[in-house]
Amino acid sequence: MGEPSKTTRFQVAMVDVPEESTGQRLDNFLMFYWDDIPKTRVYRAIRKGEVRVNSGRKNAQYRLKAGDCVRVPPIGNGSLDKKSYGDALPNWVSSALKTGVLYEDENLLVVNKPSGLAVHGGSGVSFGLIEALRKLRPDQPGLELVHRLDRDTSGCIIVAKNRKSLRALQNQLRFSSMKKTYQMLVVGRWPARKRRVEVALQKNVLKSGERIVVVSADGKASRTDFQVIKRFAQATLLEANLITGRTHQIRVHTQYSGFPIVGDTKYGDDAANLMFAGSGIKRLFLHAMRLKFQDPDTGGVIQVEAPLDQKLLSALESLPP
Repeated sequence: MGEPSKTTRFQVAMVDVPEESTGQRLDNFLMFYWDDIPKTRVYRAIRKGEVRVNSGRKNAQYRLKAGDCVRVPPIGNGSLDKKSYGDALPNWVSSALKTGVLYEDENLLVVNKPSGLAVHGGSGVSFGLIEALRKLRPDQPGLELVHRLDRDTSGCIIVAKNRKSLRALQNQLRFSSMKKTYQMLVVGRWPARKRRVEVALQKNVLKSGERIVVVSADGKASRTDFQVIKRFAQATLLEANLITGRTHQIRVHTQYSGFPIVGDTKYGDDAANLMFAGSGIKRLFLHAMRLKFQDPDTGGVIQVEAPLDQKLLSALESLPP
């Protein structure tokens, strides 16, 4: 039946899943059509059964198959409190995304995401990187996030330009063939012998409603490999390779090891954060510095690197050795 057009967003539409969307998660499939709807509203529609697949309920993680029939409810109705980022993006966002393209071809682009910019809107955030890119590039309506970064994490993030590329790149993530390397500054002297952290992680919700990730035998397996880059008197600059890609994985692995990341307000050390803020580090010092993956068309290797921002570099230079 094809894609729901703007006119069908105010009434129920039945959408047949095309071949190129096979294997795509239901939530991501819906967000392609509802690009200006908060993510929280998409999940609520799935949870309440407004969205159906082959007349039955499915969770957000359901992997679609070619020929599945998806019931798309009239979520475009204004009574659903649709959020908007308005006609103009903040200047710092427009500037960062226009100058921060690290790599681009006909299938994808890699952007150096600035710290403080969420990857998508929702949960009180009126817009994110993907909404901003779609607004800056109205001639490329198929832009989709291949993966995610925390709001306060900077660095490389891939955006696909079409469904075929999205599916191919996400398969690389699923089968761990995409290499993701991060750089971070941790509090204290990281032991040279500690080259790997491998513990199970589980998502949890505190009584306050805050969502956190904890080390738990009931969680999902996770592994990060670490390497010391430079030592300072009260901190260590590390490089980390993600072997798995769990939520907040590096932040929890470093905290669990006794060396939280500088500037981490969720898993970090408040006193240490205050001290390092005096040295100019006033954000989470976690940076997605390198991505290595296969071209979704040719299979050739693409490697992209993002430099640390100048404020972090200057702060490192000021730290006592």
